[in-house]
Amino acid sequence: MIWFLAYVLAGAFVGVLAGLLGIGGGMTLVPIMAALFAAQHFAPDHIVHLALGTCMASIVFTSGSSVREHLKFDGVDFNIVKRMTPGLVVGSLLATSVSAWIPQRHLALSFAVIVFFGATQILLNKKPKAARALPSAGPLFCVGLVIGIIGGLVSAGGAFLTIPFMLWCGVPMKKTIGTGAMMGIPLAIVGTIGYVISGWSVPGLPDDAVGFISIIALAGIVCGSVFTAPFGARLAHRLPVPVLKRIFACLLYVLAAKMLWTYW
Repeated sequence: MIWFLAYVLAGAFVGVLAGLLGIGGGMTLVPIMAALFAAQHFAPDHIVHLALGTCMASIVFTSGSSVREHLKFDGVDFNIVKRMTPGLVVGSLLATSVSAWIPQRHLALSFAVIVFFGATQILLNKKPKAARALPSAGPLFCVGLVIGIIGGLVSAGGAFLTIPFMLWCGVPMKKTIGTGAMMGIPLAIVGTIGYVISGWSVPGLPDDAVGFISIIALAGIVCGSVFTAPFGARLAHRLPVPVLKRIFACLLYVLAAKMLWTYW
């Protein structure tokens, strides 16, 4: 019960971030879950895999709860969702399906590097100037493919990349957060399937695990996040989000440094 409550608290924290910043929460949640799993002495060679898979599954719920609130503010551009999602889905499935063959240390270090990049981008808070219109379906598929691969590797909904890209293409800021969260849902669904497949026959995982997904941990995260994500989405329209983003970026630096220190 103590561990389940820890999962709930972690989910509640990430739920607020998901609604506030349009993220799926994976970049924040993975180091936390890895630490909780390590403290319980789960499969030592697959702690990071298990954390990534469980967090990827949780994005389906956190992003979904966040999107419901953004829809109330007309904050989702479904035309962009329709055109970018195929690439995101294929990229996510590719990355997650082969995750079992990537050594845990390499996976953790790759995660830390990508999170450092994402935190720096958030900290600088430089919004790309609209330099062009949205490209056609083919280039959008390729962009989505790359973002999907990166999102699959770090169990993120991809918003830290899709939002700057949409801003660069002239999409209004109010539309980018909700649209990024919306695109994170299919990415996470397919990524979850990939982590189930890649971890299906791996020995030594917890009894409740389905592939690389801990069902008990997932339930705790969902219990906490689905209630707080709408709250975060409402705050996004009231609070000084740039200041909160800088605080969030500093948190990401700390969590990424923890992953580097643990798995170097």
